[in-house]
Amino acid sequence: MFDDLTREEAAQAGAALLAEDKFHYVVTPNPEFILAAEKDPEFLQVLNGADLVLADGIGVVYSAKIQGTPLKGRVTGIAFAEDMLSCLDGRGGRLYLLGAKPGVAEEAGRRILERHPNITLCGTQDGYFRDEEEALLKVAAARPDLLFVCLGAPKQEKWMARWGRHTGARLAIGLGGALDVFAGRVERAPESWQKLGLEWAYRLKKEPRRAGRMAKLPLVLVKAAGRRMKK
Repeated sequence: MFDDLTREEAAQAGAALLAEDKFHYVVTPNPEFILAAEKDPEFLQVLNGADLVLADGIGVVYSAKIQGTPLKGRVTGIAFAEDMLSCLDGRGGRLYLLGAKPGVAEEAGRRILERHPNITLCGTQDGYFRDEEEALLKVAAARPDLLFVCLGAPKQEKWMARWGRHTGARLAIGLGGALDVFAGRVERAPESWQKLGLEWAYRLKKEPRRAGRMAKLPLVLVKAAGRRMKK
């Protein structure tokens, strides 16, 4: 299911997709995705149909190791997004930001352009739309090369699979709450925490209300161990 890539290899693969004149989409599953996909066949199909499936959470990496199919490491969605922005900046491409609360995408776009001045921010819209087709028409009219879809899972993945090829974008990435990070509304974990795979712990420290979601990590590992024992 997962592409076994380092961050550098994922960036190269993403750049190749961005260079092609057709639509591609990338997903970045964490343990919550895995548990949700077990109960949602459509979501599982959408994940497996992606052009790149990157292991975002450290729990995914641990789970793969337990099952005897180790991955080279994790590639977080935010890191992959940063690499694709650098790639887009190098080619002077067009970026569209879809998702988050009103005003967040605009602020994220402003900050992105400060660091990547060769990018054209061709449009933004928040994630509180009711008509998916209307949202699609706005994206398509903007003619993006790169599209960040930040609607939360599984909505963002299903949206990309259903509508992505009609947007005119070359590459769409499902990125959850990434726009809040780009907008400076959510602080990323210090690099030392990131290297240890402890971003989840830092987020929990900052946002204790996420405890219920974090509790799903051990469940994924237990299930992985169970599958390994059955082999």
